[in-house]
Amino acid sequence: MSPNTFKQIVLRERPVADILPDTFESKTKAFDELHVGKSQALVQVTYISLDPAMRGWLRDVRSYVPPVKIGEVMRSGGLGVVVSVGEGSKFQKGDLVQGRFGWTEYAVADDESMEKISPPPGTTSLDFLNTLGMTGMTAYFGLHDVGQLKAGETLVVSGAAGAVGALVCQLGKQAGARVIGIAGTSDKCAWLESDLGVDKALNYKSPTFRADFAKAVGYLDVYFDNVGGDILELALSRLNQHARIVLCGGISAYNDPQPKGLKGYLTLIAQRAKMQGFIVFDYVDQYPVAVKKIAAGLADGSIKSKFHIVEGLQNAPSALPMLFSGANVGKLVVKVSDEPSMSTKL
Repeated sequence: MSPNTFKQIVLRERPVADILPDTFESKTKAFDELHVGKSQALVQVTYISLDPAMRGWLRDVRSYVPPVKIGEVMRSGGLGVVVSVGEGSKFQKGDLVQGRFGWTEYAVADDESMEKISPPPGTTSLDFLNTLGMTGMTAYFGLHDVGQLKAGETLVVSGAAGAVGALVCQLGKQAGARVIGIAGTSDKCAWLESDLGVDKALNYKSPTFRADFAKAVGYLDVYFDNVGGDILELALSRLNQHARIVLCGGISAYNDPQPKGLKGYLTLIAQRAKMQGFIVFDYVDQYPVAVKKIAAGLADGSIKSKFHIVEGLQNAPSALPMLFSGANVGKLVVKVSDEPSMSTKL
């Protein structure tokens, strides 16, 4: 039978710097407020994805998507199960779907905003929030389309123990590159070398990091940047001719109200190099190609994934800052609920 109420988490105020305990607030809503219209479906959310880009969505500035409004359910990608459908919906009760449901236990979503997922052999539904989802598409197209990585080149990846960075490292090895990963703890560096097979992992918190970087890297061909800041400056000083810098993220500056500008960018001129940003949504028509290739790697074990799972929607606000402190290893997700039994009448 249907629950009487459900929980949502909304944006209470915009953080100036770090996300604070009162940035978000929980709301209890009456279940009968959920009305399923034509070509819509009611979804029980099972998992939500936590990603660094979400910090940018809290800023009231011009960007590739509008900011989350005060009082609005916090935006996020997620997985869920269809529990009822409206007239003309292309979905059926029990369908496993992905979409931008946000921080909520239940959501009414338009058909066009969701996608039915069927995990390929050797994968799970949760992979669609990681290697087979936006994380995987970001890594794949950032490295191959923007980075144009070639066999024999040197690839350096910052934030290498994060979800995107870890996959970039593995795709780089698949492409025949020499891969150097950068992370923030000795445990993460050991995992990158022993489990993911990077050629060298460097701890940026080491007092000898700059010297270690120069020795291990020499000069680089592709720098996949997830952090910005001082490490980007260091990478700019070690470019080969025609090097490519892939600007995926700048996690070191996301909570800084006045991020610093670059100083070493003139190296781009001297080395005929380029630095390019990208948005993964621009590649939506090509997702199936990437999903097929990454799924094959998951199935044969050549691509590995790791999840950091936080239990309970109520813990999403306290889990999100983990992305900026380096407290997570692998893809950070929140488990909202178990998949519902379809014998239950909702």
